[in-house]
Amino acid sequence: MDNKKSSQDQFLAKIAELKEKSGVDLSTGEDLSLAVMNLISLEEHFFFTGVKTHKDEYFDTVVEIREMRKSLLAELMPHHEGETWCISKHLLSTAMRLVEVGNKLQSEGKKNEAKKMFERAYKVYSIFWALKLKLISGSTIKNAVAGSTTLENLVSKLADCCDE
Repeated sequence: MDNKKSSQDQFLAKIAELKEKSGVDLSTGEDLSLAVMNLISLEEHFFFTGVKTHKDEYFDTVVEIREMRKSLLAELMPHHEGETWCISKHLLSTAMRLVEVGNKLQSEGKKNEAKKMFERAYKVYSIFWALKLKLISGSTIKNAVAGSTTLENLVSKLADCCDE
């Protein structure tokens, strides 16, 4: 219990430190992360279109889109260890897909189910930001998934895209 409280205290101290630092504006990073999410989605769409149409030019476009996505993800995650690069990519991809599912459910009039998908998407997105900001490490993501309300609140406070 003491270890858990100690790590929670460290986490809260890290949040306070980030809030105090001048220039902690994640809005540009948030926009960039959404661009990466859409590029991942484009990679998938060009792949499936290439397979379905049997036209190789779609596979060529995948290569171009992938290079752009890698470059932009490198701006978001310049210092990574082990698999955190891939973890970040998959967290963003998962968040994007959950938003897509939520949008579909919403358009079908299934508002409660849509809301659950949107909440899950934001939870995953918050874990991405916690990893990027080094509030958690790759080895502690499991704990973050279990209790990410604090992470979600942090992202909401730090990534205010309307605060110019």
